[in-house]
Amino acid sequence: MGGIGRNADKRNGKRKEKRTYARNGFKHSHMGILSCWCAAGAFAILLGCIAWAFVSGGEAAGIIGGLAIVSVILAGFGLRWAIRGFREREKNYLTCKIGLPSNAVALIFFLAIFIGGLS
Repeated sequence: MGGIGRNADKRNGKRKEKRTYARNGFKHSHMGILSCWCAAGAFAILLGCIAWAFVSGGEAAGIIGGLAIVSVILAGFGLRWAIRGFREREKNYLTCKIGLPSNAVALIFFLAIFIGGLS
């Protein structure tokens, strides 16, 4: 039996799907997660280098310089992976949005220390 309108749908057993406005169930971007780990590693290495230089009184310059270069490389890879993470389809990009500025701040922090050491 046909009909028009909402009551006809009820009679025929058809129901409208309820819309939910909850957050989507997308997984986090894999590259974004790697980017966040790189940012955490870069900050940890930089802070470790600063602490080591303070404790040793500036005697371990070669080791600290090498570790600082590793920190810059980690931050560079983190930037690259955050940008690549935005290309993944149907993912949650929150980790990319966190990793991108975090790695940029780590690079700026390193450059500030480097330029401050030159002067």
